[in-house]
Amino acid sequence: MIQFNDTDIKSIALHKVGNKYKDEPLILSKSFIKLDDLTGEILSRYFLSKFNFTEFYTFFHQIDIKYNEVYSIIDRIFTNKNISIADTMDLAKHLYEQSVHPKTKGGEFYIAYFENSIVNGEKTNVLGLFKSENKDIFLKIYAQEENFGIVSETGININKLDKGCLIFNIEKENGYLVAVLDNTNKGVEAKYWTDDFLHVRPRKDSFNQTQNMLSLCKSFVSQLPSENGKVEKATYMNRSVEALKEESVNINTFAERVFETPKLVSEFKQYKKNYQRERDIEIDDTFETESAAIKRRATGTMTTIKLDRNFDINIHGGEQYIVRGYDEERKMYYYQLFFKEEK
Repeated sequence: MIQFNDTDIKSIALHKVGNKYKDEPLILSKSFIKLDDLTGEILSRYFLSKFNFTEFYTFFHQIDIKYNEVYSIIDRIFTNKNISIADTMDLAKHLYEQSVHPKTKGGEFYIAYFENSIVNGEKTNVLGLFKSENKDIFLKIYAQEENFGIVSETGININKLDKGCLIFNIEKENGYLVAVLDNTNKGVEAKYWTDDFLHVRPRKDSFNQTQNMLSLCKSFVSQLPSENGKVEKATYMNRSVEALKEESVNINTFAERVFETPKLVSEFKQYKKNYQRERDIEIDDTFETESAAIKRRATGTMTTIKLDRNFDINIHGGEQYIVRGYDEERKMYYYQLFFKEEK
């Protein structure tokens, strides 16, 4: 859990980072911004209010973490217990070098050093990296003699953080504790923030282990044959969710409980090995679960059967009370549902 009740901005710098692919400029400030108390409070709310989740990342590098540029700069800042304007310039230059996708938007790049944050009960300082890419239009009302006037202004909506990253000064040996947000891009072009710029990967904890396991199940179930409709797939997903609600999971017990038949259990275990290798992740054979991870990654369409454009059947269990058949006269499939009470 993250707490920012007493968090203050100690230093903040602002640079303009354009799209290098489009020959947009990189404009560097020469000094930190001086803030009054009100502006500091507004900026803190703008930067920190959306970081209210428990999914964390860590810096990494395939060869050695010292070659991760952001990690090296952050490590220098935390070691010196101070941030220089040169440090912020180095971060802005590195971001500019990664801004080469045609769809990457230029914007304001903020580097803020925070004091007195608490994460998982531990008090620590935090380095925040934020980027605003989108502008909103605001109306400004002003008095004009006996009437009022209205003008429009373009600015940043402080309720919408486009991109953000918080690096907590703990767990240095594991690549620091990192929280990441990207609310503007979800496709390939988004990877420049998390992969190319930050170069982070999910932290190996109960939250990510649970999320990865649920994603594994969704991927495995989705590729199973559908001769008998989607009821069987929905049943597997419901069993997966229920099994992940236990305090801990053992892969052997989990597979037997969810998929039952020896053939399917064996296929799932082999699929897990390939899934981990292809995605460069590791799901332990035994791990503690995190209920919040299940809520954030809902099974969605995996447990919903859409029938043409007329009906949706949501399967929450009771697969023994639903029967699929084919009507020869109508040349159409049908489902029979058996129940005791209608609500």
